[in-house]
Amino acid sequence: MNAKDYAIQCFKDEAAAVLGLIEKLDDKFEQAVELMYHCKGKIIVTGVGKSGHIGAKIAATLSSTGTPSFFINPLDVFHGDLGVMTPDDVVLAISNSGQTDELLRFIPMVLHMHIPIIGMSGHPDSLLAKYSTCHLNIGVDKEACPLNLAPTSSTMAQLAMGDALAIALIEKRNFQPRDFAQFHPGGELGKRLLTTAQDVMRTDDMPILPPEMHLGEAIILVSKGKLGLGIAMVDGKIEGLITDGDIRRAMEKWQAEFFDRTVSDIMTRNPKTVTADTKITEIQKIMNKYKVHSVLVVDDDNHLLGVVDHYSCMI
Repeated sequence: MNAKDYAIQCFKDEAAAVLGLIEKLDDKFEQAVELMYHCKGKIIVTGVGKSGHIGAKIAATLSSTGTPSFFINPLDVFHGDLGVMTPDDVVLAISNSGQTDELLRFIPMVLHMHIPIIGMSGHPDSLLAKYSTCHLNIGVDKEACPLNLAPTSSTMAQLAMGDALAIALIEKRNFQPRDFAQFHPGGELGKRLLTTAQDVMRTDDMPILPPEMHLGEAIILVSKGKLGLGIAMVDGKIEGLITDGDIRRAMEKWQAEFFDRTVSDIMTRNPKTVTADTKITEIQKIMNKYKVHSVLVVDDDNHLLGVVDHYSCMI
């Protein structure tokens, strides 16, 4: 086999390992979710070696989706880190064998503090499973490693089970994009989820047109506005909206009569509007749903505040 064939086989083996978890799911999963959901403290994730690396990722996913969590190496517990734990916490302990010595030496301390333990291992008869409040079986038939030695399918199963817990908690908490944004204030994701119409709207030199204006004059103002649109207004009240597309279609339809037509002949009389605090993610949904490239920003009295176009949302 060539390198590509090895990759394909690896994907198949790891996919089979994850799908194999479905038949292992039982009421212990529900119990684990309930323990985590009602936890008044933190979810403390622990594991050694590769399981520890997976545990750190699971802790990060939980924390970013509304479940306070952090990873702790059981070896560090013997050197002072036990002080971060309280009886209000829940421990998620991960070990493929369920017999990892360093992890098992940590368990009596947790039990002494009456902290619930969610065990995650590939062996329901392991010591970890025995001492866990509830145990999640993440056993796999074989590793993707051709030697059946390197943790591959087993760590994939651990990761998938951790994601399943996080997803179940997201649904149970009714965790929304606005909540996600609070935990991700930086970067593109945070900007897109937190930015509002007020932050990006165009407010100056807007192309305002009277409805009775002839289209020949309107073309000039729409072009100068550089928004591809004109806003028809009377006495501060929005009457309609025309776009450069409306103008092109009108030219094709009326040809020589085009210059005798007015803005009111082609304007959309109920243009899409949003408020200043509408998130740009919501504005993009409106644009996609109604196949428009711009929306008008208005106040509570329907007075024009600005314009948000497709390019304004591309942050």
